[in-house]
Amino acid sequence: MALKLYNTLGRRVMDFVPIEPGKAGFYGCGPTVYNYAHIGNLRAYVFDDLLVRTLRYLGYEVSHVMNITDVGHLTGDDDSGEDKMLKSAAERRESVLDVARYYTDAFFADTDSLNIEKPNVICKATDHIPEMIALIKRIEEKGFTYSAGGNLYFDVSKFPTYGELAMLKLDELQHGARIDVDKHKRNPMDFALWFTKSKFEDQALQWDSPWGRGYPGWHVECSAMSMKYLGDNFDIHAGGIDHIPVHHTNEIAQSEAATGKRWVNYWLHNEFLVMGSSKMSKSAGGFITLKTLVDASYSPLDYRYFLLGGHYRSQLQFSYDALDSARASRKSLNDRLLAIKAKVGSASIPPASGLGKAATARLDAFKLALEDDLSSPKAMAELWGLLKDQSIAPAEALAAAYDMDRVLGLGLKQLEEPVGADPELLAWVESMIEERKQAKANKDWAKADAIRDELKLKGIVLEDNPSGTKWRLMDTGVRS
Repeated sequence: MALKLYNTLGRRVMDFVPIEPGKAGFYGCGPTVYNYAHIGNLRAYVFDDLLVRTLRYLGYEVSHVMNITDVGHLTGDDDSGEDKMLKSAAERRESVLDVARYYTDAFFADTDSLNIEKPNVICKATDHIPEMIALIKRIEEKGFTYSAGGNLYFDVSKFPTYGELAMLKLDELQHGARIDVDKHKRNPMDFALWFTKSKFEDQALQWDSPWGRGYPGWHVECSAMSMKYLGDNFDIHAGGIDHIPVHHTNEIAQSEAATGKRWVNYWLHNEFLVMGSSKMSKSAGGFITLKTLVDASYSPLDYRYFLLGGHYRSQLQFSYDALDSARASRKSLNDRLLAIKAKVGSASIPPASGLGKAATARLDAFKLALEDDLSSPKAMAELWGLLKDQSIAPAEALAAAYDMDRVLGLGLKQLEEPVGADPELLAWVESMIEERKQAKANKDWAKADAIRDELKLKGIVLEDNPSGTKWRLMDTGVRS
């Protein structure tokens, strides 16, 4: 079976046929770096990683491009609300670029801990203003723009297929839209390509342009940067389902207005991570970050395992009970693999291409699961089936598991036996606990926190209680 993907454009599962045989150009919407990514945001990047790893596993040469939004993203996708970057900079009393750098670093620390492979190209919006201006000029030359109130807008009435991705008709969009968002728009669904001071008098980042000194609209950055690195037509664009009705719809309009041809062939969207009855949101406050989970003694890979247990197109209900279950399952999986590894010992592990019939059948089923619109739950089931299959020789089971993990990214090849019984480790941990105890007695909270953080980096979690401090490895039991 060939790779099949659900294309949001048309709402159907389709054979993946790349523009250039054996290659795949992929653009995934990146973060707006004004705050920490919450675990709902991170679902999108684990999905992107699953897609890229699958494509490479199936033999494609992948060019993966991701943007970093460090300018111009308003709280409303429809050009309404505050500038998220400005708001965060004001709250932190730092420059916009300092805020962007800080949260960009935090974002990649999260993705690294989740075993997410870095894109081939990571492009910051502020580094690509000339490309955005050039694209806007192309759109203007084709007659799709108008100026009003100092801003340059895209006129959606001149783009007949506007709303095709979201399967909405323009007259329905106009009828149901709010009309008080921007008085300068000719119709509510028009969107800004370039803002001048008429939007924010104190905008921190501004550039000279043919339309006045100002800054680009949020939507234009993805079009300009994807075209620079992937060309005017490429294979796959991905993002969360919340991007469909406005951001991705506007990207399509401006890109295809400029080029006069199809921009992206396959649109893939992951569903929400939900808590209770609503999606996780920064604007709602109280969102959960990956650090929240780590501080609660979960491994980032527990969360990755949890996400892989749900199909990317299905809503996934988050709860700590569900995460506990994922952690227990991952520990059981790791224990099985370590037991197999112990049986193999120092014996050589065969290549995945040279396995026997039973192990090969498991790999074939694993591949079929991936080709079935990236069915990670089915793929995970095949990994479990492999490790439980007593008919498969340990060395072959290990080889097949490592091969599957090229896609799953659970760090199976790096697994080692727990080191909790190592006398040197025991002595070191106890000395660190004693040093931390003394720091707390001296009210040196910064040093106490630094010791806790140093231990956590080594996978050691401290648990304070009235009888003293206990410690444990993240994936093993408590040791006193």
